[in-house]
Amino acid sequence: MRKAIVALKESDPVMAGLIERAGYRQIRYLEPGFETLVKSIVWQQLSGKAAATIYGRFKAAAGDGKLTPESVLALTPARMRALGLSRQKIAYIRDIARRTRSGEADFNALRRVPDDEVIEVLTRLKGVGVWTAHMFLIFALRRKDVMPSGDLGVRAAVKKAYGLDQMPTPAEVEQIGEKWRPYRTIASWYLWLSLEPNPNL
Repeated sequence: MRKAIVALKESDPVMAGLIERAGYRQIRYLEPGFETLVKSIVWQQLSGKAAATIYGRFKAAAGDGKLTPESVLALTPARMRALGLSRQKIAYIRDIARRTRSGEADFNALRRVPDDEVIEVLTRLKGVGVWTAHMFLIFALRRKDVMPSGDLGVRAAVKKAYGLDQMPTPAEVEQIGEKWRPYRTIASWYLWLSLEPNPNL
């Protein structure tokens, strides 16, 4: 990651400023499996605090250990709804649990698959869009050059850092991010960090 930071600082003075303010901050990676994908679905369209609360309840109800297809399917939809999950997310999570249990969804196989193919495979699952696939690539598969240009946090950070008058479109973020290749994941990480109240802590 240090090599990526040096390259980013040399390629973009704005990014260099973000990195200087935040300092060296390692990405917090997750395991590339069922639990991480479920967590991403829980997080969809929610604030971090609300999502963390619901996810904590969900894990506790499922046994407070590692989420598995079996532990998820052991919960009734009514119980999952009472934990704060929407009916749509419940349907998505249960469908992915069934597909994982049957072997139709094989997350280990994705370790050896190029980024675009990972996105194609994951977005075949109900409830998994490009944003969720990007998060899986970044935080689970540890891919270095993912550009989650549709992420609201990334777009807001670009607007703030580059002094834009309006929220940039995903296409505009892609264009600005060309200079960050082949380390767009690390650039995105520092964009997210720049939105924290005290990024240097």
